[in-house]
Amino acid sequence: MNSIEKLSLFKTKREFFSFLLFCFIIFLFSLSYQFYKYKEFTKFDSQLVDAAVLKQYTKTKLTKHAEKKEYQILKLRTDEGLTFYTTAGKKLPNLKNKKVQIELWAGDISFYKYLQGFFTFSKIRKIYKENSLKQRISALIDSQHAEQKTASLYKALFLAIPLKKSLQTTFSNLGISHLIAISGFHLGVLSAVLFLLLKYPYKFLQNRYFPYRSYKKDTFVIISFILFLYMIFLNSPPSLLRAFGMLLVGFYLYTRGYEIISMQTLLVTALLILSLFPMLIFSVGFWLSIAGVFYIFLFLLHFQQKNKIWQFIVLPFWVYLMMLPYSLVLFGNFGIYHPFSILWTSLFTLFYPLSIAAHLLGHGDIFDGYLMHLMALGKHAEHISLHKGWVIVEIILSLLSLYKQVFLKLLSLYCLFIFIYLIYNVA
Repeated sequence: MNSIEKLSLFKTKREFFSFLLFCFIIFLFSLSYQFYKYKEFTKFDSQLVDAAVLKQYTKTKLTKHAEKKEYQILKLRTDEGLTFYTTAGKKLPNLKNKKVQIELWAGDISFYKYLQGFFTFSKIRKIYKENSLKQRISALIDSQHAEQKTASLYKALFLAIPLKKSLQTTFSNLGISHLIAISGFHLGVLSAVLFLLLKYPYKFLQNRYFPYRSYKKDTFVIISFILFLYMIFLNSPPSLLRAFGMLLVGFYLYTRGYEIISMQTLLVTALLILSLFPMLIFSVGFWLSIAGVFYIFLFLLHFQQKNKIWQFIVLPFWVYLMMLPYSLVLFGNFGIYHPFSILWTSLFTLFYPLSIAAHLLGHGDIFDGYLMHLMALGKHAEHISLHKGWVIVEIILSLLSLYKQVFLKLLSLYCLFIFIYLIYNVA
C-alpha cells in the first residue's frame, strides 16, 4: 500500500497571496499598537518604569583632558518586554538579575529606536529587595557549584541569564554559543524528555478511563502548556519564541496531513511571529534561529532519499559549515577546537536533560570538572573578521539552492572554502 501523500500548504498563488495579505494586516495592527505604546512612553520628558537588569559591566573612556573615566553599562528589560541600555556610576553595586524602578529621559527616542532597542539616560529610584522565583532558582544553582563559571553557564542554560563577556568569548571560540543561548534546540530536547515522561503514565490512564482520546494530541497540549509557561518565565527569548511558534504551527499542520519539513512551514511560522511581534525584525537571535532551521530543511529536502543513518551523520557537519560564515561575521572568533562543536552539539542532547536532573537532585556539580576543562580549551583563538559580503553571497546561493541542486553544490563548496581558509589561519 502506498503511503498517504502529504498535502501542500498553499495549492494556488491566490492562497499564498491571501495569506501574505492576512499577515500584513496583522502586522499593521501590531505595529499600530507598538506605536501607541511608544507615544505613551515618550509623552513626558521622563518616565518611571520597572525593569530587570539583564547585563551590567564596566567600561572606560577618555575625557577631554585625556583622563580615564570608568562607568557602568546596564542592559534592562521592562515588564512590557522593552529592552534598553543606560549608564550608571562605577560605584553602583551589582544589580544583575535584580528588579529596579528607574526613571528614564525618553523624550528624544525615535519610534525606530524604540523598536530596535535604545540607549537613554536614567536614574535608579528604587532597588527591589524581594527575591523573584528566578532569583531563588539562581541562588539554588549557585549553591551547587564551587566554580562561578559553571554556575553562570547553567544559569544561562536554564534561566536565560546572559553570560559575562569573557565567558561569551570562550564559548564563541569553541563554536558552541548556540548551545548556551536557549533556542529551538533546547526546546526540542525538552519536548522529547517531557513526551517520554508523560507517554506511558498517560497511556495507562487512557486505557482505563478514556480510550477514545488521542494520547499524541493530549500529550502535545500538556507539553505545549508547560513549554509556554517556561517561555513566559524566561521573558520570551526571540529564538525560543520562534521555536515555540513553529512547534504549534507544525503540530497543527501535522494533524491535518500537511507536509511539516517544508520551507512553506518555516515561512508561515516566521511571517506569523513577525506579524505579531514586529520588534523581532531587529533580533539577531531570531534570524539566526530561522537560518538554522532553513539549512536543516534545505538538507532534508535535497537528500530525503538518502539513508536515515547517512542523514544523521552528515547533517551536523552540513549545518556547522552553513552557519560558520554567520558566526564569523557576528563574533569574529575561530580557534583550532572550533570544529569540535559538532561533537559538543551531539553530546549536548544527553548533557542537557541529565544536567537538569542533576540540579533537581542537588548534585548539579557532577559535570563541573569536564566543563572547566572544556572552557580551558576556549581561552585562545584567532580574531578572524569576515566581511558581511560573504554572508550576502551565501544567502543568495542558499535561496538559489531551493530551485537547483547545482547551486547547492556551489553553496557547499563555498562554505567549505571558508572553513579551509579558517583552518589555514589558525593551524
